Amino acid sequence: MKILVPVKRVIDYNVKVRVKPDGSGPDLSNVKMSMNPFDEIALEEAIRLKEKGDASEIVAVSIGVKQAQETLRTALAMGADRAILIIAAETAETDIEPLAVAKLLKAVIDEEEPALVIAGKQAIDNDMNATGQMLAALLGWPQATFASRLEMADGKATITREVDGGLQTISVSLPAIVTTDLRLNEPRYASLPNIMKAKKKPLDQKTPEDFGVDIAPRLSVVSTREPEGRKGGIKVSSVDELIEKLKTEAGVLS
Repeated sequence: MKILVPVKRVIDYNVKVRVKPDGSGPDLSNVKMSMNPFDEIALEEAIRLKEKGDASEIVAVSIGVKQAQETLRTALAMGADRAILIIAAETAETDIEPLAVAKLLKAVIDEEEPALVIAGKQAIDNDMNATGQMLAALLGWPQATFASRLEMADGKATITREVDGGLQTISVSLPAIVTTDLRLNEPRYASLPNIMKAKKKPLDQKTPEDFGVDIAPRLSVVSTREPEGRKGGIKVSSVDELIEKLKTEAGVLS
């Protein structure tokens, strides 16, 4: 079974994001970039399935700027067998929209014919949480989102997913799309020997034109601003005072 794992290059989650003075977007100057954490979880799950003997090959795919090949090399060092980079932007400021990403991934899937696609449920830069669902719709495949547990048996995937009411377990027939939640696993670190080996693994570079996909943006960013700073808390002397402030100041009680 072949597994395809999309990975995205984003601002490292440890970095404090700053907004450009003109409000046109986040400032990416001299900012550390890394693999989207949810995609790391997706890749780790694919690697574990291969180690169990449930998968034979893992293909990592990234869509964006040329520098995303660094992210793919990390994926290869973690355990992916080969990688595909679709260069769809000249600068990191250009964020490819979920629909365009889904269309490009569909084109790759049509060529690669994987039995399973494991993707992060969302990217931490735009928080869209849309690509996996759009991809499933384009392919006509079953989908299981927000997976916190994944098991394979008899040509089916059994997924435990997190919902508002608790945990829901579903079974989907392959081929299928699975998007990962934080509690699915703990991604491994790439060892130095594997980092060296990753340099020799195949990494193909393509463009949207190779697939005949139009990635013209359909959304425009009106403005970007940093969240307001949190106000300091206060101490109250009694329950009555707390209730009064919740009514009059916080406005959460009527």
